[in-house]
Amino acid sequence: MEIAIPHKLGREEARRRMRSNSASIGDAVPGGIAQVSASWPNDDRMVLAISAMGQTMEGHVDIEEDRLLFTLELPFMLSFAEPMVASMVRDQGQHLLALPKS
Repeated sequence: MEIAIPHKLGREEARRRMRSNSASIGDAVPGGIAQVSASWPNDDRMVLAISAMGQTMEGHVDIEEDRLLFTLELPFMLSFAEPMVASMVRDQGQHLLALPKS
């Protein structure tokens, strides 16, 4: 599944914010039961592996000039939850683009 999150920050600022806030990705999963690993194979792509409830979702985030494009592969066992996952990704994407708290 692909979820686009528009922004007006430009690629460089979106990249900076994603890198500084990426440690909080697991906070979006209710109950704090998710384990998230993130890596950056290049400046504009963050690769994710999210494990929760005995399932693992893999995907990546592409940082573009005017949007983030989240691509996630949902395991068959979680396909029923696609709308809920998409909503969490949209909310968390906005959180990742927010300015860090001072």
